[in-house]
Amino acid sequence: MSEVIISPELLARYNKPGPRYTSYPTVPAWTETFGKADYKEALGDVAARPEDALSVYVHLPFCAKHCDYCGCNATVTRRSEVVDAYLDRVEREMAMVAPLLGERRNVVQMHWGGGTPNFLNEAQMTRLVGLLSQHFAIDPAGEISLEIDPRIGTVEQMAQIRALGFNRISMGVQDINPKVQEAIGRIQPFAQTEKLFRACRDLGFTGVNMDLVYGLPFQTMETFGETLAAISELRPDRIAYFSYAHVPWVKPKQKLIDVTALPDTFTKFSLFRMAIDRLAEVGYDWVGMDHFALRDDDLAVAARELRLHRNFMGYTTRPALHMIGFGMSSIGDMAGRFIQNESHLGRYQKMIDAGELPVVRGYKLSDDDLLRRTVILHLMCNLELPYNLTQSLFGVDLRETLGDDLEHLEAYAEDGFLELLPDRIQVTPLGRFFVRLLAMELDAHLAKTSERQVFSKTI
Repeated sequence: MSEVIISPELLARYNKPGPRYTSYPTVPAWTETFGKADYKEALGDVAARPEDALSVYVHLPFCAKHCDYCGCNATVTRRSEVVDAYLDRVEREMAMVAPLLGERRNVVQMHWGGGTPNFLNEAQMTRLVGLLSQHFAIDPAGEISLEIDPRIGTVEQMAQIRALGFNRISMGVQDINPKVQEAIGRIQPFAQTEKLFRACRDLGFTGVNMDLVYGLPFQTMETFGETLAAISELRPDRIAYFSYAHVPWVKPKQKLIDVTALPDTFTKFSLFRMAIDRLAEVGYDWVGMDHFALRDDDLAVAARELRLHRNFMGYTTRPALHMIGFGMSSIGDMAGRFIQNESHLGRYQKMIDAGELPVVRGYKLSDDDLLRRTVILHLMCNLELPYNLTQSLFGVDLRETLGDDLEHLEAYAEDGFLELLPDRIQVTPLGRFFVRLLAMELDAHLAKTSERQVFSKTI
């Protein structure tokens, strides 16, 4: 991508706030009028399709300490009994949901997120795996993954996690520079990260991934180049490269971040570009918006073959038709509906104790939503829009149904973001940097909900 020229002026012109399109419609369009009865209806529709495979997500919110930069829904505790009490509620939630899906449905993708899932001890992890196995038939050949914090991990714990059937693991790293780590409240010696990484390789995890963050205080091209070099030498299968969003009005802990030390917009963008170029030099493909994968990794292959998929768990090659979420703040995506659980720990537990499904908002997609969701997802993942993309699923040509919106999108061809071909719209290497902006032209909900005010900028 080194041949693509993006000036500070061009970046300033197009660096606009907008959704990341983890879902469509995006969360601000969801409504609290969607409730427990709607969730049960969605579960019933999934039960009527017993041949459909499922994905399962479990949110484990606990951390030993808050990191100052973090935007996750996390709860700090050092008491094991607090985790046990939470697992009691997750167990009851599963007992309410699973029977409505049918007996032990097949699960091809499972992910534990947080928080810090490896904050759980061995007995707690074993208990949770047992609960999931009781209600679902988890495919051992599927993607069974979790996130870990290397600061609290041990080689013995990695062995326990592998023995429980997990085959993919993601390590939070962010940056290896001590000054940056101190500035974000996350001291993590690289030697500890390296030790756990090599242990995971020896234990036979099929995927060992790392998360990095750019735009943090005191990051420079030189220092982050050193981080990239060290991580590249380890050669994780995949690297997630997230943009830091400074939103202290949403995440008050971020008020501890020294805003004067944050890189300016063009420097932040340059950190992103440097990763693209340097990782390409050592065998990684840029996948989607902000992920990288070794060229023989399934994710990179899927991207090259234009069959990359994305859901709330991230980019994937195994798109299950329905995703079930358990735990506080978890999100479900099933039978044309989105469902979100209560995000406050105490209120989530009270709802479970009252025998209620803990759903607090959701959305049922219209036919237009389903079509636009397909189009936006394909654009974001595979960087093209074939005009016949919706023919088999919806029986229509894109130009018939999205004509006016496509005209707005095609206008970006004048800026070099798109190439208009006889059979499709193709995103150019320049346009790839602004693919969120392109997707916004196809979003029927954006203007009427004023969503531009609640999302981070492109860079």
